[in-house]
Amino acid sequence: QVQLVESGGGLVQAGGSLTLSCAASGGTWNIEHMGWFRRTPGKEREFVAAIDWTDGRTHYLDSVKGRFTISKENTKNTVYLQMNSLNPEDTAGYYCAARPPGSGSVYFVHTWAYWGQGTQVTVSS
Repeated sequence: QVQLVESGGGLVQAGGSLTLSCAASGGTWNIEHMGWFRRTPGKEREFVAAIDWTDGRTHYLDSVKGRFTISKENTKNTVYLQMNSLNPEDTAGYYCAARPPGSGSVYFVHTWAYWGQGTQVTVSS
């Protein structure tokens, strides 16, 4: 299976920035999209952003548009999430995800096949 390893989470003050990284390995030839979800304790996972591995097309949760940027480095099999203008509502566990071609809409959690362990992002007031 594909393995995903996230890094870059931490504590940041409101208005600050943080960048998350996710490196994929093992069967990466079958990945069409990589992306990020987030989850607050007691709530369902929420789609944040995704990127097409081949052409770079991006997708975002409306509330993060203009603040978060997803990008990739194909040669490193790595996806990034640059988060700017962070606010306490962004506090969550952030999970890297990947999925094969033909999976449907990126916005639905059940269409994603592979998941990382998660990294905590905490934004203080």
